[in-house]
Amino acid sequence: MTIDAEIVTKLPTLAPRADAGHKGTYGHVLVVAGSRGMSGAAILSAGGALRGGAGLVTVATPDVVQPIVATAQPCALTLPLPANAEGRLGATAEPILMPVAARCTALAVGPGLGGGLGVTQIVAALLTLTDRPMVLDADGLNVLGRMPAVLRRQAPLVVTPHPGEFARLTETTVAEVNAARDSAALAFAREFDVVLVLKGHASLVTDGRRLYRNTTGNPGMATGGTGDVLTGLIAALIGQGLDAFAAAQLGVHLHGLAGDFARDELGEAALIALDLLTYLPRAFRAAR
Repeated sequence: MTIDAEIVTKLPTLAPRADAGHKGTYGHVLVVAGSRGMSGAAILSAGGALRGGAGLVTVATPDVVQPIVATAQPCALTLPLPANAEGRLGATAEPILMPVAARCTALAVGPGLGGGLGVTQIVAALLTLTDRPMVLDADGLNVLGRMPAVLRRQAPLVVTPHPGEFARLTETTVAEVNAARDSAALAFAREFDVVLVLKGHASLVTDGRRLYRNTTGNPGMATGGTGDVLTGLIAALIGQGLDAFAAAQLGVHLHGLAGDFARDELGEAALIALDLLTYLPRAFRAAR
């Protein structure tokens, strides 16, 4: 089954905003992202969460890049965390981060974190010690290496790998993933009880039982940072009350639709990830 305009109208939608609503009404998304040289990933993911409707967004990021993130995204709060010599999260960040994670509504984890022991420890702690819904992407998946068993958790989890990341998680090759996308995605989501978004042309969304194929999006979106926007967007939808599967379906549809609007006005070659943030409001209006 594909995700198209007709199907999206049948999905659970965000409730209309109440006159008496306030920023605490619409979810608090904690974005754990960024490192030296990859502050943009944190900025874009926070932007996806903000444009996705989250009432509050906090970006937990290494202290060496916190001023960059705060300046580029003034609508988000920031939580500076201890960095190691490489400018990535260190293990000493865990006791500072975990209390904030416990108070948020949803987490977006992974964009631009880089690798290393400290990042691995932080990601594992967030997966195993928090009970909040989480969207896990990019380096949040890469640091798991060949230990995907940690993905099994009680709280909802959406994982959003591209074929290369999925190949590493499944100990296969990109060619093998692309040759059996549907069956591989279904089997993985079922085995680990996650919602899987297998990104790429006609992105797949599955919870191990249901499988949807997205029809929005275009080759202009094949540029750095677009996946970071999607991570924040899905987390925002979860934070506002959608279940993980519905949020992933709606998120990939809106994300691709924003890309299509950007392509129509800017062309594919010039499209950049920031453009998705500009066109997401139009995508939300079109999907109603």
